[in-house]
Amino acid sequence: MAKQKAKQPQELTPLERLGLRVSSMINAPIAQLERQATIHRLDTDPDEAWEGVLELLAETDGLEMVANDDGSVTLKWERPADDDAPADDREFEMVDGGEAQF
Repeated sequence: MAKQKAKQPQELTPLERLGLRVSSMINAPIAQLERQATIHRLDTDPDEAWEGVLELLAETDGLEMVANDDGSVTLKWERPADDDAPADDREFEMVDGGEAQF
């Protein structure tokens, strides 16, 4: 029997790695509560990746970008409008019989 070649995981590009790191910072619970996150460029991030991520963020509606003196960038956003909010964000009240009414 011939040996089957093990599938090698594909390496992420520098842009993909940086994008995942920035996404993680934005999705952190404290960042979500404060509706802001400060992203930092690491020494290992190539210029093209950093500029690419900043370009993608600049194209995002409702996202404010503030360049800081230390080279980091603070991202700020507003809470989504009620019609854009996830279902879990809606207010509800309990009525007689213990049923939730939205």
